[in-house]
Order: sequence, then C-alpha cells, then structure tokens
Amino acid sequence: MWFLYLDESGDLGFDFFGKRPSRFFTVAIMAVDGIEENRKIIKAVRKTIRRKFPIKRDVELKGVRTRIEIKQYFYSLIRPVRFSIYALTLNKRRVYDELATQKDRVYNFISRKVLDQFPFEDAETRIQLYLDRCKSKLEVREFNSYLERQLKSRIDPRVPLSIDHADSSDNPGLQVIDLFAWGIFRKYEKKDSEWFEVFKEKVRYDERYL
Repeated sequence: MWFLYLDESGDLGFDFFGKRPSRFFTVAIMAVDGIEENRKIIKAVRKTIRRKFPIKRDVELKGVRTRIEIKQYFYSLIRPVRFSIYALTLNKRRVYDELATQKDRVYNFISRKVLDQFPFEDAETRIQLYLDRCKSKLEVREFNSYLERQLKSRIDPRVPLSIDHADSSDNPGLQVIDLFAWGIFRKYEKKDSEWFEVFKEKVRYDERYL
C-alpha cells in the first residue's frame, strides 16, 4: 500500500504591487511505501512532540514554526524509513494574468504535475492520498474529480485510489510533508537551504515551473 501526503508552501497571491505575496509556490508530495513504514513515520512525529515540546497540547510539527534543531532530530528518526519526496515550485511572476485570477485551477494543475512524477503504473495495492483540509466542499469535489480523471488512466483498475482531505492536527503524515514542502519552498523563496540539505537525499524530484 502506498500512502501519499500532499501539501503546499507559499501562497497563490499575485498582487505584487499592492501587497507582498510570495514569489514562489511549492506543492510537495511524500510517498511512503507500506503500512509499517507509515506507522514508523507516525510514531516518529509523536515521539518528537513528546520529547521536544514541553507543552504538548495542540502541538503540530510545522515547517514555519518548528526550530531547525527539532527538524533535524525528527529527520534522524525517519531517515531509515522507505519514503520519497516529489516537488514542483511555481515561479508566480511568470503566470499569465488571466490564470492569476483562477487560483484553484493553478493549484490543481501544479498538484497534478507533481503527481505525474510518481510511478503510479508500478502500484500493485491500494493508493491512499491525503491532503490538508483547507478547501470548501465544492473545491474538494472539483479537485478530487480532476485528479481522478488524470490519474486513473495510469493506475491498474484493480488498484483502489482514495483521496481524503484531513486535518493536519489529526494526521501526522500531513505534518511531515508540511515540514518538507516548507524546506523546498524556502530554498527557492529565500535561498535558504539549511533544512533542505538535511533531507535532500529523500528527494526524487524537485523542479521549478516557469
């Protein structure tokens, strides 16, 4: 069974004159091979929170808030786990003006471009895709429908595909991909690779779009 966790970093604001949006927008996926490997990652998240945060209530691992020392400790726990990272970072300044007003379309397209890098054709058992719950019900239906149309032609009909939108507070895997997505985004946005250098050995795909 494959567990895929998808998250983004940056924003999809395009008003570079009146406001200060990010210059880049990163979508990243963590692919975990097998139920036992997924359990190891979940256990590592809980162990990190238990050992590194004196106040445990409502604590999540977050790329933007978690100190580099804690990130490094967490990665030391999951380094032996079988997982890989795929990411695509959009150069927002080169997006056509008409698309800048269609943020959902841009988000769906970049997400699909990242998923295109995963070898779905090799999957022999269930594929479970998790995303952070941040969309309206209509946006969820449109996103799921779009991905299913794009991906099912690449997946053996005998292999089930499930797409779930979950709260990161209840899903440790989403907290992990938040850490990685932020590290890749930070590399492009601020030319800060400190965290990225720690986990780059797990990155299978990391490209800039436009």
